[in-house]
This record gives sequence, structure tokens and C-alpha cells, in this order.
Amino acid sequence: MSQPSINLHGAVDLSALARPPQPAAPAGDAANAPIVVDVTEADFQQTVELSMRVPVVVEVAAAYAGGPSAVLAKVATDFGGRFQLARVDVETSPQIAQAFQVQAVPTVVAIVRGQPVPLYQGDYPEDQLRAVLEELLRVAGQAGVTGTVSGAGAEEEPAAPEEPPLPPLHAEALEAIEREDYAAAADAYRRALKENPADHEASAALAQVELIIRTASAGGLQAVADAEGAPLTDVAVHLAAADAEVAAGRPQAAFDRLIAVVRATAGEDREEARKRVVEYFEIVGSTDPLVAEARRNLASALY
Repeated sequence: MSQPSINLHGAVDLSALARPPQPAAPAGDAANAPIVVDVTEADFQQTVELSMRVPVVVEVAAAYAGGPSAVLAKVATDFGGRFQLARVDVETSPQIAQAFQVQAVPTVVAIVRGQPVPLYQGDYPEDQLRAVLEELLRVAGQAGVTGTVSGAGAEEEPAAPEEPPLPPLHAEALEAIEREDYAAAADAYRRALKENPADHEASAALAQVELIIRTASAGGLQAVADAEGAPLTDVAVHLAAADAEVAAGRPQAAFDRLIAVVRATAGEDREEARKRVVEYFEIVGSTDPLVAEARRNLASALY
């Protein structure tokens, strides 16, 4: 992964989410705020205002894609308040994701003096994270934004219990994912399911890995544009579009699209669309309200 070029001339309009930022406090001012904080659309205005004094790194993530990065939170703490990490859940705060033109999760951007600063998408290893953040702080310093956050208000997190070791095939799959060998990861999860068909973690992980494989060369959200006006019987086109929608954090759109395909087709086409919807249930998570509604709609379409 190459380090992005950082500048303060982003094309994102944050005006729909926050009033214009207040005048900047003195450059070295310390803000009485947490180093890591969860933000929503309701309090995003304060995040933009804080960026007049302290660089703010915004992580847009989703529970179905692994949630916020523990590595990024650790690095933010290590930097000792030189920036604030503001974490956004794409499902509960979709307007923030739309404002930053998020196409996949996780996406990480920054705000300096109310201006968006694109950083990166996906998961970065710690050494590259640190390099990107050092460059961000350099650019913020040139803009006169050198304040810090005190860490006040951060909740004391209890020590996490020691996790049991992963089953061998799960460990093999994770090692393959770390080296971006998704085919090997999928193979390991399939072998885990062959050993234990009730391994729900392997089933959910396999669905996510297969989604990554399918979307790797599919052109992102262009697949959604390609599906505009296509008949519902053009199953391959709508499957590709639904994959792109799930990868972009829009599972509701994918559910609606493929359930409509199920209603309009029969035989193998119908079964292929049904199976893909069920895979999305695994990715999004069975406890998500969207999944409960989609299950009812799918059952109605089938029967």
C-alpha cells in the first residue's frame, strides 16, 4: 500500500452536517476532550469545530466489516493527544459517510480547519499508519493547527480477558488475509466448515472473503451504475451491483435489489439470487434489524 499524498483541498462538503466552525483558539491550546471518541450526526458539529484547534482523524467503519480498528485506536493513544480519533458507525450515521463520499469501509479521513483530508481506505499496518499520521500532523502544523486533546472524558476500558487461541484453520485463514491471499483464506474457511458445518464464525468469514474476491476487480460502484435499467432477469449484472452495494456499506439496497430478482426469476437464476442474499445475512449479522426484515421479505418472495 502506498502512502497517500495529503493536502487540505478535499472536495467534500461538510456543510450539511455542521455549522461553520468557530474561530480558531491559540495554536498550542489543549482541548479538554478524549483522544478516542465515538461521534454521530448529532454531535458531528463539535468534531468539525474541534478541527480548528486540533487535527481530527475520522474513521468510518461498520460492525459487519469488523468495526473500528484496534490498531488505529492504539496508535492514536500512542500519539498522546496530538490528534483526536473520531469513530463513526456508517449504519447509524449514514449522512457523515455520504458527506465524505465513502465508498467502502473502513475509510479514514481527517479534518483540519474544517477541511476534509483524505487519508486511506482499508486496513493499514501499524508502521504505515504512523507514517500517514506523521505526515498529517506536518500538514496540520503548516496550517497552524497544533493543539492537542487532554484525554479527559475518555472512559477507562477494562482489561480485555485473554483470548483463547484460534482454531488452526481460522489462524491459517487470518494469516492468508494478512498477506492478502484471499483465495487461500477462503480455502481454509471451507475446510473448517467441512470439519464443522456448524462453525458460524467460519461461515460468516467465508462470506466476507468471497465478497472481497468478487469485488476486487469489479470496478466498485460502477457496477451499480451498470445495473441501472437492466431487467431483473439479468441476474449476473444485479449480483455484481448488489456486491458493490454491500461492500460500500449499503446492505439495504442490496437486499431490496436481489429480493426483487428472486420475485422476477425462476429456477437456477432464482436460486443463485436467493443464495447470495443468504450470504449477505452472514456478512451483515443475524442480529441486525435489516437482516430480520430482509428474511421476512425473502420468505414472502419465495412463497
